[in-house]
Amino acid sequence: MERGELITWLRATGVAVERGERVFLCDPTWGAPMRARAEEIFARPAEGAQERDSGELGWLGIPSGGTGGGLKFARHDEVTLAAAVRGFCEHFGLRKVHAVGLLPMYHVSGLMARVRCAATGGTYVGCDWKSLQAGGLPALPAGDRVVSLVPTQLQRLLEQPEAVAWLRQFSVVFVGGGPVWPALAEAAARERLRVSLSYGMTETAAMVAALRPEEFLAGERSSGAVLPHARVTITAEGTVRVGGESLFHGYYPEWRGERDWVTEDLGEMDAAGRLRVSGRRDAMIITGGKKVQPAEVEAALRASGEFADVAVIGVPDAEWGEAVVACYPAGGRAPDVVRAATGLAAEQRPKRFVAMADWPRNAQGKVNRAALRAAAELDDR
Repeated sequence: MERGELITWLRATGVAVERGERVFLCDPTWGAPMRARAEEIFARPAEGAQERDSGELGWLGIPSGGTGGGLKFARHDEVTLAAAVRGFCEHFGLRKVHAVGLLPMYHVSGLMARVRCAATGGTYVGCDWKSLQAGGLPALPAGDRVVSLVPTQLQRLLEQPEAVAWLRQFSVVFVGGGPVWPALAEAAARERLRVSLSYGMTETAAMVAALRPEEFLAGERSSGAVLPHARVTITAEGTVRVGGESLFHGYYPEWRGERDWVTEDLGEMDAAGRLRVSGRRDAMIITGGKKVQPAEVEAALRASGEFADVAVIGVPDAEWGEAVVACYPAGGRAPDVVRAATGLAAEQRPKRFVAMADWPRNAQGKVNRAALRAAAELDDR
């Protein structure tokens, strides 16, 4: 897409805020504090002589929590987005992409779904999740059909035969936004859904590694091989380092000078060149001097079949330093927590299980861990 075409389309989304020559994507539902934070960022002058010399690269700001949390805008442009589209199409062998979009345009995955369709001449159909879950299954032209779901959405659609038949029509069913637990992956494979597990983020214009559906159906459960436009390596500390043409130019107003970007995600590359992500370094729980990765505990709890959804956090504890706490949505059958924790190492077993009436997982599949900690600390009083 040319810049002018992209800007015209962004204006039509209803989520674009223009400040001079720059465009920022914003969530229309943000409250006053978040809007004020965004305006404070917009008011800052852009930094870096490189920007003046490069034809205003990084003019598009896509909201991100970054690796340290808090609102940031990752700077992209038509160059980074086009590179991501090229790599995506080459990796999956797609020519004209038709997509059903469930994610909002201010989210990088929602944005890129629309950009891929526009760049390849395909059809994009926006869809509301509640409508889809209620049986409103949109039709797409024949060809390269794709859809992106978060794990809980896939789980609910697998319970509906009509939805399963609909999902079988897609060339690729992307599942991301959170870990896919083994039982869910196996259920999708039994239905012969062409699932792709992937790795990417706002800063990389969505996926930079992805599992091809053929590999998924053959039993592979990693994040797959690196896409052609990207570089993914592992640092000496075990964190994922990303480079390539789709990498962002920095968080506005700053300019990111270095070529590669080191994330807080822990991972490794296997012998076949596939990326395996084990969790986040900044989410690690230190309890009794031992390290516990929440993602590993969550996977084990889910595999027990006792939880429809669960998230594990660490909370301050006078005896252990941090205590492992498992939170889950209230309602329904009470889980057998003893059975669920069977097989976990002593340091991994949650000290408490907290049922939450208001489950803080958003439409993009992200759980608000700060809200979980606040609820867990209140429950401990």
